[in-house]
Amino acid sequence: MLGVLGDLGDLGGTHVTLHDDLGAPVPLVGPARRVVSLVPSLTEALGVSCPDVLVGATDWCTHPADLDARGVARVRGTKNPDLAAVAALRPDLVVANKEENRELDVRRLRERGVPVWVTDIETVPQAVASMRRLLREAVGLPGDPDWLVAAEDAWCGPVPAPRRRAVVPVWRDPWMVVGRPTFTADLLARSGFEVVTAGVEGRYPAVPLEALDDASGADVVLLPDEPYVFTQDDGPEAFAHVPTALVSGRLLTWYGPALVDSAISLDRS
Repeated sequence: MLGVLGDLGDLGGTHVTLHDDLGAPVPLVGPARRVVSLVPSLTEALGVSCPDVLVGATDWCTHPADLDARGVARVRGTKNPDLAAVAALRPDLVVANKEENRELDVRRLRERGVPVWVTDIETVPQAVASMRRLLREAVGLPGDPDWLVAAEDAWCGPVPAPRRRAVVPVWRDPWMVVGRPTFTADLLARSGFEVVTAGVEGRYPAVPLEALDDASGADVVLLPDEPYVFTQDDGPEAFAHVPTALVSGRLLTWYGPALVDSAISLDRS
């Protein structure tokens, strides 16, 4: 497994300008050696692949489990990062995501002179490609970490025909569900599930509960534990006509090493 500074590539301290997933310039002086992550998925990817470079993460970053023991500083949440605390860590690079982080925070960090790499991920192949570029180009890993190879092998083949239809709520009161185009919808499609929204379009549309229960045509309602923490009481309380199942939100919404766990845990038969 790659993951120590001695394994990292060396740009020799040369000033380079890379470009993130949105095409924005990211000026660096050699491979990033101090990285702050504002996204749990990216924190896990960095923490597993090159743990020595990770110096800051959000309060929501729970993987790897030993971040606090390593001395990784906490910089508040994904939507309200403490920008002064981020800058005080003297990062060579901050990593963020178009969906999870605010453009305002990215802009303010760049105005402070902090390079920010923003990922934009709506499919599993995009996740694999994005992680490969971040780890190789920005951090300087000379090859793919084991988890990235395993994730690509497990997920990046042909998408099967759907065998089941699933409603995937992400919030309640109002009820909001996974739509398209989203990473979760693509991941589930590769597991044989078609996400359904009772005909309401959008990436995370708000849909009346009665429509989800009566008119969605779903075979199952998958209730994740994030961002809303659904529990076993939510299913019977809300859904009378569609069976429900609790699932790990990490397995449905995190890219990075979580993809390996998803391939093992999701029923793909």
